[in-house]
Amino acid sequence: MIEDIVRASGFLTLGSRLRRIGERLQADTQQIIEEAGLGIQAGQYPFLAAIDRAGPLTVGELAQSVGITQPGATRTVGQLLELGFVDIQPAPDDQRRRLVSLTAKGQGLVDYSKTEVWPRIAAAVTDLCGALEGPILDQLAAIEDGLAEASLSRRAPEERK
Repeated sequence: MIEDIVRASGFLTLGSRLRRIGERLQADTQQIIEEAGLGIQAGQYPFLAAIDRAGPLTVGELAQSVGITQPGATRTVGQLLELGFVDIQPAPDDQRRRLVSLTAKGQGLVDYSKTEVWPRIAAAVTDLCGALEGPILDQLAAIEDGLAEASLSRRAPEERK
């Protein structure tokens, strides 16, 4: 078996390792979303959650809230607009500002997700990370080993019918 150079290189490749773990978690989360039959990408959920929590936000505020660049936020908001989950309107106090808000369809998705999808994902990640203790590199190894052993989808509680 070939050596996992990213894992073996410790802090030198921490960014690559975190990206790898993040991609795996994102893919597993997407599988849970698809099992629920929802037409959304895992990376779009934080935008809906931010609007649900804070109310209508500008694209810049969404970018800041989610921690990505403004062009990335603009792209995601465009996708959510196309899917009918958000609407964009001028701010009542300043017509130059445009606010992104949830549509009824978007609010319905968020409400459903809060009870049926997000708890499953949180439970699966809690299951994955629950026994972690010790130095970060050892914890990362345990997370990677845990994901290799069982995906988030397998760890997630069954969807309530």
